[in-house]
Amino acid sequence: MMTEPTHVDGNAVAGAFEGILGFDVTTALLTCGKCCRATAFAESHVYHRGPGIVVRCPCCGTVLARLVQTPTDVWLDFRGAQSWRVPIQS
Repeated sequence: MMTEPTHVDGNAVAGAFEGILGFDVTTALLTCGKCCRATAFAESHVYHRGPGIVVRCPCCGTVLARLVQTPTDVWLDFRGAQSWRVPIQS
């Protein structure tokens, strides 16, 4: 019996984050606040079947980011990420 994967990679939700943040997040490096591993957003584990989007560290599973959008508001939570490093497009 085949089961669906519980998560997808960051590419699956890049458009939602780009629409809010205004840049291509797939190449952003997120440094985990727990294990300190730097990972490209595209390689993170994403859970998007709930009421929002949860981005987790692929190494330790710490929540790096959350995005919830309603008709009137957007909630962003980046507290699990030590930093986001975003390359400047030339």
